Order: sequence, then C-alpha cells, then structure tokens
Amino acid sequence: MIIVLATREEAIVASHINRALELLALDQAIYYVGGHSGHALTYSQGREDAHTWADYINVGMEHGSFDMAGLAEYMRGLVDGGPTRSGHRTPAIVVEAPVNGTDAANVRFNAWQFRQILGRGIHGVLLCQAEAADAVRAFVESCRYPHHLDGVDPAIPTPIARMHGAARAASGGGLGLGTRGRGSEATAAPIWGISQEEYLERCDPWPLNLKGELLLSVKIESPEGVANCEEILAVPGLAFAEMGPGDLGLAFGYPVVPREPYPPEMREARERVFSACRKNRVAFLETAAPENITAKLDEGVRVIAGHREETSILGRAHQKRTMPV
Repeated sequence: MIIVLATREEAIVASHINRALELLALDQAIYYVGGHSGHALTYSQGREDAHTWADYINVGMEHGSFDMAGLAEYMRGLVDGGPTRSGHRTPAIVVEAPVNGTDAANVRFNAWQFRQILGRGIHGVLLCQAEAADAVRAFVESCRYPHHLDGVDPAIPTPIARMHGAARAASGGGLGLGTRGRGSEATAAPIWGISQEEYLERCDPWPLNLKGELLLSVKIESPEGVANCEEILAVPGLAFAEMGPGDLGLAFGYPVVPREPYPPEMREARERVFSACRKNRVAFLETAAPENITAKLDEGVRVIAGHREETSILGRAHQKRTMPV
C-alpha cells in the first residue's frame, strides 16, 4: 500500500471535489484515459466525457497543443454534462505541462504555464522530465498560493514576517513560499462549484494539505531523473509519480518503447523509482492490463494507465471498491 492515512478524519474524504484524490485517500487505485499527444478540447467532447468510466482524464500538453481556450470550453462541457455517477461535479482532469523539470530555473521561467492551466479549473498537473529536486520544488511552489504554509521550510519567514522586513532564507529540504498569484480563481472556482474564497483555500496539493484538492505529479524519464529520484520524491507536495519507459528507453538506446519484462537497466530504474515512491508515500503510476492488474495492485501500484475499461473492472473488483464509476 502506498498512501494509508491513519483515520477517516485524517483522510478528509467526505466532500472532495477531486474524485481521483478521494480514491487515493482510501488506498484505492485510480484509472485514467487520455494520451500524451493531446485530447479533443471542445465543449461537446467535455459533455461526452463527463460520464467516463475512468477516474481521471489525462490531457497531454507536453506533445499536444497548449490550448487554453479549448481547455476552458472542455471544462465547461464537463460541468454541463455532469455530475458523475459517483456524485462528483466532474471527473478529475490532470494536465501534462509542456515544460521539462530539468532544473529550477527552467521551471520558474515557465511557471506561467501552471498558472494558465490551473486557471481553467483543472484538478492536477504533471511535470515531465523531472531530473532534480530543486526543479520539483519550484514546480510545487509555482502551483501554490503563498498563504499555504504546509511543508514550507520553517527557516523561511511567513508572508507577514516578510512584510516587516525579515529576509527570505534559502530553502533546504522544505518548500519555499508559493508563487501563484491571485486572479484565476474567478475562472477556476465556478468549474469546481465553490466560491472564489473557498477555491483559494482548497486549491493546494494533497496529501501535503489534507484539505487540498490538487494532485501534483512527476514523470521520471531520464537517467538523470532516476539518479536523483530519491531526492525528487522526497519533495513535499507530490501525490504520484511514474517511471516513464518511453523517453527513458530512448535514453538507453531503445527506439521501440521497452515493455515488461524490461531489460535489466530499465528494470533497475523501475525498482528504484518505485522504492522511492514507497518510502515517501507517493503513489506509483504504471501501465496495467487485464492479465496483470491484480498482481500490480497487490504490489502496490495505485495509478493505472492502460486505457482499457476491462482492466478497471477487474481491478476495482479485486480491491472491493464501492464508489460508483
């Protein structure tokens, strides 16, 4: 098991907006659809997707179009087509951002991407090519409002202390203050179905903030990322992570994406990333199929790619899931 919170009260599962997050809080696997090269971002597609069998929809902007107008229309369609059969306003939407997490400067220079994506009312952001802990800290900070202090390095003065002249300390293992600014709550809050004031409180990374609704995740898909995965996955604010076999396979010289059973160097990378996820209570994402879903779940995989509804039916039955699809 990856994420097991001590009590039901700690899990805060009674009124989550984010269905995928609510399931992870109960140690239930989540299943997603949507590829890495884009998703039809139209109002009509949103209405159609409102009753998807999946727990979240991945919107691939790493290789697909960075289409904010389309994303806004798609989210509006999801709301108008909902609610889901589980009673949530929409399925959860996680967007793969175009920026690569190679270093902190690159992430900070491109933080506008996270602001734009979050402003459309989505429920999670995935940082691709995560290679350094400082880059991942910058990612988490860029997605947070500065008044949220869970996980912030205690050496860093609070916003009120800074107003009175206290210097900002360099972050060690903890986070710096969030850098997301006020403004997009006017467009995001109506998608979530809450007030702007409540959005400012609830749009924060879970499980760092147990009342938060935002899923932040990373893809470790290079030798550099694997080498640093223990430090990367110790950064506060991450909900799940994956070992990306496509790009990592290319880096190891495999033009065709390696599939399980992986070659030795890929198998070693997978085990190293998975181990770091376990240590830091970060859910591990991996592809599964009907023939291996129960083994994956028993091993502890909790975010399932594969895009086949049959896989989810078997997996949900194996875990005795009760939440309606």
